[in-house]
Amino acid sequence: MKKKTEFLINKAKNFLGKEVTLKGWVYNIRSSGSIVFLHVRDGSGFIQATVVKDEIKPEIFQIIEEITIETSVEINGFLKKEKRAPGGYEISVTNCKIISLAHEYPIGKKEHGPDFLLSNRHLWLRSRRQWAILRIRNQIINAINEFLQSEGYIKFDSPLVTPSACEGTTNLFDIDYFGKKAFLSQSGQLYLEAGIYSFGRCYDFGPILRAEKSKTRRHLIEFWMMDAEAAFMEFEGLLDFEEKLIINVVKSVVDNCKNELNIIERDLIPLQKIISPFIRLDYIDAIKKLNSLGSDIKYGTDLGNDDETILMTHFDKPVFITRYPADIKAFYAKKDPKNNDLALAVDLLAPEGYGEIIGGGERETDYHTLLNSIKKHKYSIEDYQWYLDLRQYGSVPHSGFGIGLERVVAWICKLDHVRESIPFPRLLERMYP
Repeated sequence: MKKKTEFLINKAKNFLGKEVTLKGWVYNIRSSGSIVFLHVRDGSGFIQATVVKDEIKPEIFQIIEEITIETSVEINGFLKKEKRAPGGYEISVTNCKIISLAHEYPIGKKEHGPDFLLSNRHLWLRSRRQWAILRIRNQIINAINEFLQSEGYIKFDSPLVTPSACEGTTNLFDIDYFGKKAFLSQSGQLYLEAGIYSFGRCYDFGPILRAEKSKTRRHLIEFWMMDAEAAFMEFEGLLDFEEKLIINVVKSVVDNCKNELNIIERDLIPLQKIISPFIRLDYIDAIKKLNSLGSDIKYGTDLGNDDETILMTHFDKPVFITRYPADIKAFYAKKDPKNNDLALAVDLLAPEGYGEIIGGGERETDYHTLLNSIKKHKYSIEDYQWYLDLRQYGSVPHSGFGIGLERVVAWICKLDHVRESIPFPRLLERMYP
């Protein structure tokens, strides 16, 4: 017996004129009495199912009238084109079965505040907008993975529990690890640096936690980070690589998420401007530019959220901020050979006011220089001895970066807050549901 082909809404064009069976959830209902329009989703997309009272059995129409918002159903009918319907297709219903009748759904068409929606995040995920945002997130993840793999990087999983910090312990969650103090990782960078001596190029991609008491629209307590490191990559090569990655990711979303971008009403013109070359500004020039735009930021201060917003409202392309003062960057940052007061560190800022999405730089390769930097920061040499070892056994020039997934999602989707960029956001005062 030939197996029946499963019908999915996103494959509807393959079933035109055929009888189909749709299993999904009713997210909207419109009725004129004798005609009922059921708007149904199945996870892959959205479609309209039309019920004409005179064309079906009375007992079937009675079942239709019992359906409530978010009821799960199994619908039989014939598929046809309908320009006025969501997705451009329509099912003429011949039969319908209720799988599970939904109670009164708490999220209605009226405006709900963010606190209510976040408290009902497990249900809010079902909305078309959230569906679209999280599918775009999935495409961004796929694009990053595919690009890195095509460039010779391998996925290298770094630990979540660490004895030391990547950039100090200020923003780390500490835990009791069988009687010893340990931390939840804020970055896999140091471990990836170990990996490059075996694989040349490697990356990790997973959740990390930072105990930052911040309530800005760009911060989450738990978020996803992709960190990558490459042997024999120097500073200018790193900038070229980051630029190539971002161009690839944006193009992948624009090419593969047209429906999702349309649902969230994303203006594509700004995304179509994400082409080479990106703007490159040394830190000192960025400070001067900010001052000219009205910021009171002083040299020697790291860029804050407001500064990044001011700067990136001015530019319509991503901007590399390079060569920061060494004193405000991490202990492992390599000094600029032309000026040891500066670090070969870089942040990539997204346009439309979104700010930093990538941080990285070239890493220090000399054992004694790195040791002195650890001492200067008053970190435990014992905790970092394994990291120092990497500089004693075949040290090479190398660079790396970390990309914050939720910030990229927020920028590409033009979200007001990163809380919509992740399925279940963890914020300063929220960890439910």
